[in-house]
Amino acid sequence: MLDNPEVLKQAVNTIMPFGKHAGRKLIDLPEPYLVWFYQQGFPENKLGQQLALMYEVKLNGLESVLKPLKTPY
Repeated sequence: MLDNPEVLKQAVNTIMPFGKHAGRKLIDLPEPYLVWFYQQGFPENKLGQQLALMYEVKLNGLESVLKPLKTPY
């Protein structure tokens, strides 16, 4: 997943479809929200994989590396 730039770009630009932060791009979700998902368990689907990826990105301080992939709303 991390070696495919298109997968990364898609994950960065996916819009959170539900919850407190619905309407925000996954890259813009606050880290505590992603930590909460990590503790509860990510959904077992593509969105869950993307949320897990954003969790790892933020956990490892790589957010600034992926921000250039973000497209305008």
